[in-house]
Amino acid sequence: MSNAPEHPRMDRRTSLKWIGSAAAAVPLTERMTEAAERSGVRPPSPFAKGYGPDPDLIRQYKPGDLWPLTFNEQQRRTMMLLCDIIMPTDDTSPSASSLGVHDFVDEWISSPYPDQKSDRNAILKGLAWLDEEAVRRGAKLFLDLDEDVRLSVCEELARMAKADRRKFPGSFFYTLRNLVSGGYYTTPEGMRDIGYMGNVPQGEWNGPPKEVLDRLGLDPQ
Repeated sequence: MSNAPEHPRMDRRTSLKWIGSAAAAVPLTERMTEAAERSGVRPPSPFAKGYGPDPDLIRQYKPGDLWPLTFNEQQRRTMMLLCDIIMPTDDTSPSASSLGVHDFVDEWISSPYPDQKSDRNAILKGLAWLDEEAVRRGAKLFLDLDEDVRLSVCEELARMAKADRRKFPGSFFYTLRNLVSGGYYTTPEGMRDIGYMGNVPQGEWNGPPKEVLDRLGLDPQ
């Protein structure tokens, strides 16, 4: 029986906005990711560009109005587990699945744009490989493996990705890690986790300094 957590599906309008924000707000290069790997620190990883302006984000979409989502229930539950292996909960931050990052990944790879289609192929091929690996280890599905075994498989994939991120199955984990970390760090919780303040005022605003008002000949009253 699977240990995957249960979460309701994110509504399409929210996930579409999330993808648009992520594509615009995560302008990292692969060189930054490589430097982070050498230093042992993992920042948000780069996204493919070009989500596209087609959906109207003001509209409340109904099932069938947009492209269909990709994951079946088994794949979605597997992705939830993978999200939490890559971004688990800790003393200061929630887990990736609790923020709906698995639904973000589903929406991202389901959109009909060239770069996202490439990510779709990588993710689906990788999910199938995980289940095949589970069979080699005596289980029916990756979901059925013990938690420590799942972690061991992902650690091996991470080593493969570090050795050669273009060679499968390491390439799958490289793509997966980029999508999960990119989606996570585009949430308010993820931004707080890296100390990003955004447009948040610091301290109390008491108006322009007196010297500026004097220079402009303005009365502060």
